[in-house]
Amino acid sequence: MTTQEKSLIAPKLLAELESVLADLAKGRRNPDAMKKAAQDMDRMREETRKKLGALNVAVDLIREGRDGTKGPNQ
Repeated sequence: MTTQEKSLIAPKLLAELESVLADLAKGRRNPDAMKKAAQDMDRMREETRKKLGALNVAVDLIREGRDGTKGPNQ
């Protein structure tokens, strides 16, 4: 019996990730790819903000890590 795992990562995205990691391992930087990644992150951040509003979770996470207590938002 053979088992084949199906990746949850789209093949195109996986190929892009492997390419970036190969460049990283060789110490190569791609300014165009870095610019595109920054633009994508900015776009996704803005989409999340529009859908969910401002997410203020940092203080709660710090308190939980430091004290083991949950903040008022949890």
